[in-house]
Amino acid sequence: MKRFRIRRGQRAGILFVLPSLLGVAWFLLLPFLDVVARSFLGAVNGEWVGISNYQTIFSNEAFRLAAGNTVKFAVVCIPLLIVISLLISVGLTHFGRKLGFLKSAFLLPMAIPVASVALIWRLLFHSQGIVNGLMEQLGGNPVDWMNSPAAFWVLVLTYLWKNVGYDVILWMAGLSAIPYSIYEAAEVDGAGSWKCFTKITLPNLKPTLYTITVLSFLNSFKVFREAYLVGGAYPHDSMYLMQHLFNNWYRDLSMDKMAAAAVVVAVVIFLVMLCFQRIWARED
Repeated sequence: MKRFRIRRGQRAGILFVLPSLLGVAWFLLLPFLDVVARSFLGAVNGEWVGISNYQTIFSNEAFRLAAGNTVKFAVVCIPLLIVISLLISVGLTHFGRKLGFLKSAFLLPMAIPVASVALIWRLLFHSQGIVNGLMEQLGGNPVDWMNSPAAFWVLVLTYLWKNVGYDVILWMAGLSAIPYSIYEAAEVDGAGSWKCFTKITLPNLKPTLYTITVLSFLNSFKVFREAYLVGGAYPHDSMYLMQHLFNNWYRDLSMDKMAAAAVVVAVVIFLVMLCFQRIWARED
């Protein structure tokens, strides 16, 4: 049996990484372990209750509603964001000089404060807002957007509008790394634009696709700020997310249910990230 030996170069690397590992352990791992422990304890007396907290949250209608809406939001938004940002980046790369000013325009939503974004969406989608005013002028009927199932799609539009510019920049970075000589050789062999896109562009963008997918998944949890400022703590059922649930449980000091729900969410996120990694590792 071979002994595990650490070489001199490896020792130096471990010493450089050690401060970061200690910081992660102290500020992330230890608090998370404390949350795991609290998920098996009562909120008031701190006594051991087993899996009672988990049974409570899974039987809670608010938890099921928030979990379902959060999953639905991620499933709808992430593919839309990836496809839309990819198409925009390809167009900007192809017509770079003519549409160069649009590169900066797509980043403007990221520079706008969240409170200003919420104010804009209120002006647009209020029952007496700009969108309903335009619909009435065109002969349509006004819609109470934020108090109907349409609120979910308003939230989707907010997420896309806020994050598409960031993904466009990432896609363009991946496109710029593809050597143009490959396209020239393909055109000499008679390949058209669609053939070049499917056989050259997409395969070379797999690392970028993995990065964008992971970041888009994580950013989907940050849409709560806009949703809370627009719809409040108890918005329409179609846009009631896990973040609303955590916010309301924290206000009610339901720490036992919060701990159990946090563990469930952390496990789901870890499994999703693990699936992403295995899928891309298998394709490579």
